[in-house]
Amino acid sequence: MARSINESGSSWVFPDGPLEEIASRCDVITAASLVGSCKFYHDSATQSVALPASQPFGMPCVLHTHQTEVPPAHNPFSRVHKFKQEGAQKDKQHDAKDRKGTLCQLTPLDRISSDAVIPDGGTGMWAGANGDWIALLGFPWNWELVNVYTGRRIPLPPISEFKSTPDKLVFESNDQHLQLLKIAICRVPTAASNYTSFSVLAIFNAAIAVLHCASSRWTVLDNQFLAYGYSDAIIHKGIVFAVTQTGEVYAWNQLSWGPLLISTAPIPPELDEQGRYNLGSWWLARSPDGSRLFLVHTWGVTDGRDYTGLVRILPAAATSEGRHGRTIRGYGKGLLGCEVYSMDTSQLMPPRPWRRIISLGSYSLFLGVNYPIIIPVEDGAEHDRPNMARSNSVYTSHHAVGLAYPPSPEICRFSLNSEDCTVGFQTNIRWTWRQVPLWLIPSFANARQWNLPSRHRLCRGGGDGHLEALTGDNINLIAAHLDVTYTVRLAACSRELYDMISKDEGKMHHWDEPCLLMPPPAYWFDEHWDVARTSRLHDTVYDLVPLDHPRRSVALPFMHDRKWLGANGDWIAAADHHEWCLVNVYTERHIPLPSLPDSKIDHSSFSYQPAYSFNWGPAIDLLKIVICQVPTKGGRYADYKLIALFDKTIFYLEGGGDWRMLEALTPAPDYPNYCDAIELRGHVFAVDETDGSTYFWDTANENLMLPFVIPPPVVDDQQYAWFLAPSADGKRLMIILTVNKIGIANAEVPPDIPYAANGLQLRQYPPVATYVFELDPLSTARAGDFLWRQVNSLSDHSLFLGLNYPIIANLKKRESKAPDGTLVPFMRKNCVYTAYRNIRYNQYPKILRCNLQPDEGETVGVISLPKDGWDSVRQAAMWFKPALNIARSVLPLKKQ
Repeated sequence: MARSINESGSSWVFPDGPLEEIASRCDVITAASLVGSCKFYHDSATQSVALPASQPFGMPCVLHTHQTEVPPAHNPFSRVHKFKQEGAQKDKQHDAKDRKGTLCQLTPLDRISSDAVIPDGGTGMWAGANGDWIALLGFPWNWELVNVYTGRRIPLPPISEFKSTPDKLVFESNDQHLQLLKIAICRVPTAASNYTSFSVLAIFNAAIAVLHCASSRWTVLDNQFLAYGYSDAIIHKGIVFAVTQTGEVYAWNQLSWGPLLISTAPIPPELDEQGRYNLGSWWLARSPDGSRLFLVHTWGVTDGRDYTGLVRILPAAATSEGRHGRTIRGYGKGLLGCEVYSMDTSQLMPPRPWRRIISLGSYSLFLGVNYPIIIPVEDGAEHDRPNMARSNSVYTSHHAVGLAYPPSPEICRFSLNSEDCTVGFQTNIRWTWRQVPLWLIPSFANARQWNLPSRHRLCRGGGDGHLEALTGDNINLIAAHLDVTYTVRLAACSRELYDMISKDEGKMHHWDEPCLLMPPPAYWFDEHWDVARTSRLHDTVYDLVPLDHPRRSVALPFMHDRKWLGANGDWIAAADHHEWCLVNVYTERHIPLPSLPDSKIDHSSFSYQPAYSFNWGPAIDLLKIVICQVPTKGGRYADYKLIALFDKTIFYLEGGGDWRMLEALTPAPDYPNYCDAIELRGHVFAVDETDGSTYFWDTANENLMLPFVIPPPVVDDQQYAWFLAPSADGKRLMIILTVNKIGIANAEVPPDIPYAANGLQLRQYPPVATYVFELDPLSTARAGDFLWRQVNSLSDHSLFLGLNYPIIANLKKRESKAPDGTLVPFMRKNCVYTAYRNIRYNQYPKILRCNLQPDEGETVGVISLPKDGWDSVRQAAMWFKPALNIARSVLPLKKQ
């Protein structure tokens, strides 16, 4: 694809092309919808190499409930679909409406799970799936077929013979209770039939109903021979086949005959003797060419019920390993098993016998509440281990909706190769029964059909990159799903896009608001650090967490195998095993930094101890890189100023020059114990953690003579954490000190309080002393009298201190206290927020908020991050303020 380069000559906006860049940052369902929104994107997607690699298109995936529950009021994944009105006739069913998406999770077999946003079903339950369509069950009788990519909805009529009950899955007919198992979408709606012709089966425990058109009525298939409940049903060659829980197969020809018992269960003798088939499930499917009927029997999968009088098989996992963030368990032979049988149904009176299938060849079967999927699967290996996706296998999920107990294992792979064992895994860490897992293969193969015949959404954009196709209806489709960095890139494509995103009517982004930049929760593992690292895939996608709003993702590709050392504005200081560098978060401009003079910096050989060694005098550790002045385009990106802050010494660097050591000349072993430093008005200031003394050097002096020493503002026996910051006007130096240790009596740990707005865990601690002092260091230095003045109020501002350069945020619209005295809202004015002070300080759980004017008894708000797994994360959370203004600097002069 052509690169998107605007009139100002910038090529950083979308270096790999707009389709690949945007779609790779969307969830897979939205990415497919995006492909179908524009002819240019559709044609490009069919030829793209990068797009399938970035999304699991064409891969069997498990669609299931998301692990985190986000309240609707704080759901950032809302999106709007608007359809252009064509002609005078209005399609009421597809009128332009605001439609929220439901955040789900999509789990490919051999990739890490990712988010998926499908049309909102409200309180509806998934009851079936086939291709682009899912069946949703509402109450009462609010059944419908929904296209997961376009949101098109087809309501299904009620079954007139059945009466609904308060339970949406239970119905009554002739004093008999019927339990709905699933909706089998045997033939999907298509544009060619104007979405009016399809075939679905409503499968109950004691009834089967068939529907072929939305405007027709359900036909209930009677069966006077039924002794046991149904398990599955499909339509094969125009005939309805159903299998019972004990393996009997019945057939109906709706035009002439039925029901016909065509076979009993073909149980092998060894299973029949042990009674294992009583714990099995029966499934129906079709052969790959559609000519034969398949009967599948799986056994050994158990649940939480009490099987009194039956031989219960308890599968004990023989092997277990962590892969892609989930645990895969293997089960020995004889614990779980699967048989596949085939029948030629061209003759049913009398029926032909079942034939045992010993191999599916290159194909695999995917069975569950969804309509059976049989596709070719390529075998492969990853790190000398077989993939979960294998040919000649049968994959199973739940056999019905609304099960009282989950199957164990939940997702199974039964191999028809006799030498392979059965493997399985669970979809959810925290079990929820909101939705039953479905097999789904993401695809945009039907994208052209999504827009026909009455809604021609396949618009034809023009211009460089065809980005105009995104300025109308489609921008709402993708804006909520892009990470922060790529949202800025999208805004930089045109003034129209910038204006739309900057207005942010959906409040999806919170520009210019300090947020926590941190690894996502999935990166915090309980296992050992080396196990955690091998099970992690996307180590360059982080969380950007506003303090009172839903978290967003931020893609930092340049952070692969790097550690951040500090940040200021749009720039991050990072290091790997070879160099230090500055990188722009949005443009990814890379500025290598010179090496320290006559020294050697070595990354620690221990990943769990992110320290740096320096061969000057005693062993010293790097604390952080302070970006005092960011590089700018006007200064040819060489006008930066940096401080390399070590615990016992300091280096200073101006762009284009070399590092200079700032010496204090304190006698050994009484070296300074630096904890923070900044540059202000041409002078470098560094505070000593031991007693709060502040050293400062005049950087204009090339020889960097001995520093002045400013005495601390407080002298007592208390241990403080010291921070330095400039005042809001940049003229005065501020020193901030908080008590270094917080806690309550008897070392008790307060309980975590979940904050639904962003998923963080909060705690309340007793009040701690927090002080802010300031002075004009240059005036007082000339007078020789250093007098700190205490600052009792920051007015409408708050300070955000930590690994980042100090952020002084104007929070005029925020309150300074919670109206009801609670911890939230967590973002307030006139407060000091502190995060991790350096890259090597595991200060769990000390990310806190201190009010400079607290009420009597007001507690300190603390953000509690997971302690276990800190060593595997290797990135200290820091404050970062996302900004959209950088997009304006590369906008063309005229509207595109």
